Amino acid sequence: MGSFPIRLRRSFLASLCLIAMLLQTGCWSKDEIEDLSISVGMALDVADETPIEQKMSKLGSNYRKKDFITYTLQIVDKQSEAKSGDTKSDATVKPYVNISETGDSLFEMIREFAVRLERPVIGQHLKVIVINDKLSRRYSMNNLLSFMLRDNDIRPNCLVVMSSGTSRSVLEAKGNSIIPSFRLIGMVDNRYRTLKILPPMSLSRLEGKMNSKSSYLLQNVIASDGEVKFSGAAVIKGKTQKFKGRLSEEELLGVTWLTGKGKGGPVKSYDPKTKQMITYELKSMKSKIVSHIKNGEISFHVNMESEGRLIEEWLVANEPIDNEFQKRAEQTAEKEVRRLVKLGLHKIQKEYKTDVVGFGTRLRIQHPKEWKKVKDDWDNEFSRIPITYSVKLTITDTGAKQGH
Repeated sequence: MGSFPIRLRRSFLASLCLIAMLLQTGCWSKDEIEDLSISVGMALDVADETPIEQKMSKLGSNYRKKDFITYTLQIVDKQSEAKSGDTKSDATVKPYVNISETGDSLFEMIREFAVRLERPVIGQHLKVIVINDKLSRRYSMNNLLSFMLRDNDIRPNCLVVMSSGTSRSVLEAKGNSIIPSFRLIGMVDNRYRTLKILPPMSLSRLEGKMNSKSSYLLQNVIASDGEVKFSGAAVIKGKTQKFKGRLSEEELLGVTWLTGKGKGGPVKSYDPKTKQMITYELKSMKSKIVSHIKNGEISFHVNMESEGRLIEEWLVANEPIDNEFQKRAEQTAEKEVRRLVKLGLHKIQKEYKTDVVGFGTRLRIQHPKEWKKVKDDWDNEFSRIPITYSVKLTITDTGAKQGH
């Protein structure tokens, strides 16, 4: 009798273990990954039917639509299968497939892929959306991204960039080892090495910009023969939410100094005494915008500061780096930064009349009453406001090569 409770406890524990094992065998309503088309990239272009679509149209395979947009999806191909159906891997096969559809409804086009693909398309792993600047000049970002913002399958941290060429060419790669969408995400992580890469603009951040009718920048990307490069930035005007123009790489550098949101990068200048090249590598940067109201007139001053190292210099006869040379290096680097800031500020303030830096935000915080008077037509007001700036760079490290 005394052993019965022990056997009962053992039987109870064994039953619990068996139930736990059954519950951990998998999901009740799982979808095997091999049975899905996982989209990782999306490209939007001005309507241009692909050769495949043209052939289908001739065969009478068409539906009622207006040809406004060419919508391209990048789908990760199954790594376990070659195109021939062989179960062995094939090094000559690209790890992705791009498929395009032309129409006027993005949701309808993605559903149209259901009659062209053997597996349903899912968007939970979408990494990047590339938008052609010509398309953005015609249609507002609100219209182009309405479907993505409403679709629960698409994650709000998806990266959005602009292309100055066809967007679908950005989703092509030379060779067979790279998935282009993943490459773009990896390139954004290089921000600590250059000021030419903007802070990533996700769908969620973009939604806030659109709802507030703010002007903003999107990273511009160019593509050629399977190679891509981040080159400058696209300017989106707040009121229209359409593409206004492009910043060159130098103009983008100037705007980045104004915002103080860079993580790292070089400033190349030339020593006025020796005429030789000097390179300053920034380790930190910050920018402070101060708004002033005097006699009812608005003005701004931007104070930019940075600490960094003297990373490269071409001195004649291997002269030592003394305090005089270091001071000269700081001054010539500051002069170069002021040149870049002047270029960027002129473009956004005088040519595009778009506040992509955040001057309006600073005015709203520091002088809310004055902001209420000008907020309805802020971009035009911004284009007329005097803006001054100062630059202070400090060399804290000259590397292993020191003065005597």
